[in-house]
Parts: sequence; structure tokens; C-alpha cells
Amino acid sequence: MPNNKGLKIVVIGGGSSYTPELVEGFIRFHAELPIRELWLVDIEAGLHKLNTVGNLAKRMVERSGLSIDVYLTTDRRKAIEGADFISTQMRVGMLEARGRDETIPLKYGVIGQETTGPGGMMKALRTIPVLLDICRDIEELAPEAWLLNFTNPAGMVTEAILKYTNVRSIGLCNAPIGFIKQISKQYEVEPDRIYAEFVGLNHLHWITRVDVNGEDKLPEQLSDKDGFTASNVPQQAWDPRFLRSLGGVPSYYLKYFYMTDAMLADQQQSLLRDGNRAVVVKQVEDELFKLYEDPDLNEKPKQLEKRGGAFYSEAAVNLMKSLYNGTNDIQTLNVANRGIIDFLPDNACIEVNCVVTKNGPLPLPLTKVPTQVKGLIHAVKTYEQLAIEAAVTGNRDLALQAMTHHPLVPSVHVASQLLDEMLEANRAYLPLFFQD
Repeated sequence: MPNNKGLKIVVIGGGSSYTPELVEGFIRFHAELPIRELWLVDIEAGLHKLNTVGNLAKRMVERSGLSIDVYLTTDRRKAIEGADFISTQMRVGMLEARGRDETIPLKYGVIGQETTGPGGMMKALRTIPVLLDICRDIEELAPEAWLLNFTNPAGMVTEAILKYTNVRSIGLCNAPIGFIKQISKQYEVEPDRIYAEFVGLNHLHWITRVDVNGEDKLPEQLSDKDGFTASNVPQQAWDPRFLRSLGGVPSYYLKYFYMTDAMLADQQQSLLRDGNRAVVVKQVEDELFKLYEDPDLNEKPKQLEKRGGAFYSEAAVNLMKSLYNGTNDIQTLNVANRGIIDFLPDNACIEVNCVVTKNGPLPLPLTKVPTQVKGLIHAVKTYEQLAIEAAVTGNRDLALQAMTHHPLVPSVHVASQLLDEMLEANRAYLPLFFQD
């Protein structure tokens, strides 16, 4: 892995607007994560963004005075060769595909969201084959590297990598660290004085234990109808009685499942008023890239915090430096189940607390899985595993089963029509489904 020359880190999707946040983290924690080479990789269609973001990254490094060489390339294999850590933050189909993911389901009275429901399924179908192709390069050129996957739907993508490749991969999400930050601020304590137990899947977890300085704060958290929130999910308040009886603080993504009617109405109104979320994100990104082009800018701009990925850098860098140094600290990660949730297959990817050792994460046993959350976890994992197999094979029958079995899709009739329209809208990115 590392040598005296320092670490080689590769960011695939390096032209992303998130990259300056990641670079900021690499600079801040350089003493614990001694990077010598940072390779930012993108495709030809993203070359302008790669150059814009990459030049800002170079100015940030120059301002820091650190000896980090920054490389910008579309040659993925050259970047991957000999890497120690590889991070993925891709969007196959870019924001145009996201826009279709969010709007087509609304025509059928179904939630339109980029990682949840039919939109998340299309994102998985587009993304999984591309990531598996990247993994073949990693197996050949950097077999000892750690692949940290931020690409959504992170749990499904990571599960596909773990099932179909030999790459050492871990899935990450910014939501768990965001919850810890919220609790830290609320109780005015340092994060290391908090223990929160996460149970479930990526974007489908519950926090079933919240200890602050050894005191149980879960009842207080379950009395807060505003709950755990994020800027990229509508701020619908929880029903207080339901929340108190749930047994765990729900992820904000669970509003799509528990308050489907209200969330759907909000999406339909927002579409008429502001356009879909992809339109809003594009406006934010356009503003960011104008700032990034300023040759005098040499730090991450505050406007980046408007994006939905708060604390992304901190989560990524924390995991890298824990793996590198073998710190044995606890982080919430997407890993293979291996018996932790006893009603799911061993190879299912789950989102739980893990001890991060030098040899990888070790998932911790759960102290409580409320009965009332088990059915939804099992149903969504069934959908995920069907969708993953469909992505790998291009099998339309499996895709129909996946779409039909998603809890947010009301019937096979809707699923069939929705699947046909969404596959056709994604034809350019789904060659496996259009081979005849």
C-alpha cells in the first residue's frame, strides 16, 4: 500500500463540483494522510469542468504550501495504476438523466427522486455496469487499492462491486456524519462524546440508540417532530405519535415511505413552481463553476454548502486516514451484511457502525432492530437485489420484478408502463437492455 513517496489518491468524477471540498479535506489532514499524488479523472464530456475544478485544486494546494502533485486526466487506467485509494463520485448521464429520473415517475403519481424509487433504480441501472468496468481496471492495475464509493445509490452500487468483483470496496454516505454533527451542536458536546447506532440500508436507516456523555437521548430525539433533516429533502414534519412509537430516529429519506402522499404533493408543486431538483442543482452548479473559474480563488467557496453533500469531504477523508493508520475508530459505512441483520442475506450491503481497522471495516453487532422497521428493510433489499441483477444482465423481466416490488410503486400496471418509458428515456446509457 503506501510507501516512502507518499500516497496516490484517485478521484473518478474529478470534475464534480464537490471536488474542492474533498481537496480541502486532503489539505487539512495531510499530516495523517500523506498524499503525494492526487489524480482527478473524468470523461471527455466533462473535460471543461475537470479543467476548471482541477485548476482550482492546484491553486488550493499551492496556497497550502504542501508538496502534492495534482494531475488532471481522461485516461482512467493511467490514473488508477498503482493507486492506494480510489474515490468515485460519478453521475452517469449527468444532470439531464437525473431530471428524467425525477420527472417521469410524477406522471404516474409515483415519487420522483434520484436515489429512491424508480429514479434511484434507473440511476443504479446506468451506474452499476460502468463501476464494474472501472473495477476491472482496478483489479488489474491497483489490486491492493481501497475503492471508496460515494456514487449513488451508494448501497446498491457497493453491493454490486462486492458481489461481482474482487475489489476492496466500502460505500459511504454523508447522512450519518451529518446526524452526529447535528447532535453535537444540539447538546454542545464534541462528536467523540456521542454514540449513535445506525440500523438499515443506505438512505433507509434508523438510529436506534443515541448516547451523549453516556446518557440515553433517544426519547428526546423521538419527541422532535422536525427530526433529522437535510437541505435536499422537503421539510415535512413527522407525526409526533408515530415518531415516538417508531423505536428509532428515521433517516430523512424515510419521509418518502412514511409520508408518501405529502411528499408526492410537495414534489408535484415544486415541479410546477421551480422545476425538478436537477434544475435547482444545475443553477447552484452554474454559480459554483463561475466562482471556480476565478483565477484568484484558492479556497473552497461557501456557496458549495448549498449542495446536498455537506460533510462529504470529512466522511471520505476520515475513512481514508483510518484505513491508512489503523485507528480502530467507529464509522457508519456500507458493508456486506455477513449475519449482522439476521433476516437479510449475508452478501446484502447494509449501512451500520463499523470498527475501521487497517485491514478494513468490521461491522458491529446491533443492540436493537425494532420489529416495526424489519418489513421495510426486507422489502427494499428485495427490490435492490433484483435491480442489481437486472443491471448486470440487462434482463427486462428482472427489472420489472424490481420495479413492481419497490414499496413506492403501487401496482404491476404502473410498474410496467413506468419501466418501459424510463428504459427508453435512458436507452443511450443502457445498452444491455437494447441488444435485440
